Amino acid sequence: MRRTRLAGALTAVLALALTATGCGGGDTPAAPAAARTAAAPDRVEPLPSPASPRLPVTVASADGRKVTVGSAERIVPLSGSLSEIVFTLGLGDRVVARDVTATFEQAADLPVVTRAHDVSAESVLSLRPTLVLAESTTGPAEAVAQIRDAGVPLVVVPAAGDLDDVGGRIDDVAAALGVPAAGTALRERTAERLDAVRRKVPARADRPRVAFLYVRGSAAVYLLGGAGSGASSLLEAAGAVDAGKESGLEKDFTPLTSEALAAAAPDTILVMTKGLESVGGVDGLVKIPGVAETPAGAARRIVSVDDGVLLNYGPRTDRVLASLVDQLYGEAK
Repeated sequence: MRRTRLAGALTAVLALALTATGCGGGDTPAAPAAARTAAAPDRVEPLPSPASPRLPVTVASADGRKVTVGSAERIVPLSGSLSEIVFTLGLGDRVVARDVTATFEQAADLPVVTRAHDVSAESVLSLRPTLVLAESTTGPAEAVAQIRDAGVPLVVVPAAGDLDDVGGRIDDVAAALGVPAAGTALRERTAERLDAVRRKVPARADRPRVAFLYVRGSAAVYLLGGAGSGASSLLEAAGAVDAGKESGLEKDFTPLTSEALAAAAPDTILVMTKGLESVGGVDGLVKIPGVAETPAGAARRIVSVDDGVLLNYGPRTDRVLASLVDQLYGEAK
């Protein structure tokens, strides 16, 4: 994001796409076998020895407030990434709700308190939370204010933009939960795993040019990621070039056109898994105007990562990076 975060920059687009495609329900056709997709990791891995919260604590919220947290008995994280962090810290049994992007298995049975990507204050408050965790892109602002005005401690965490944000987000959540030592342990574990993946990236003079496309077929949403899309950091860590950024696209996303694709000239295309499904897999993707004329489209070099983890920048980001590396290089590593 340096970007407008995906949840912020595309709020209206995502709401339309999720409504039109049923993105959260998995009711779109499966991608053809030709798509080189990674198996979506559907579980988080909690720390082996989760700590008990030591509360109360007063922490700085990203909205400029100081928030005192007196109880972590009933937690509502308002993004998939924040949910991952809470569960991985070992406090998942205290989480009483999730938003639509918390797609991992341990959270599956929790009630959803968002409509598309908009928070329902009434749904949140009905669950009697003792702590709400939000991101700086969480909205609408009226819903966030309503929760806060009801007297619920609400801590805002800066939205993630790249790999450098992972550790800070873990620390922020752990501090709000009163488990700073567990946060340190998780931050170090995550950093070690990311470093291990980076060491496996092959050294190549001909770095692959990868374009990140955000597509939702049934809603006719087709966008090309630029410097602010959030994908650049991952692509660069995987030894690739962000083709949209390299072609001069400074914004987060721009409408997908034949001209923009020609300028980006990707030899590989990255998409979210459900987005690929929504256009009918690789066969459908290459029918989008301009895609077949790129080196990536002509060779059908498409990689995909699960929607629920691609841009989360949380404890599972090492798996996202490993998936990209595996799909980009395969046997060439």
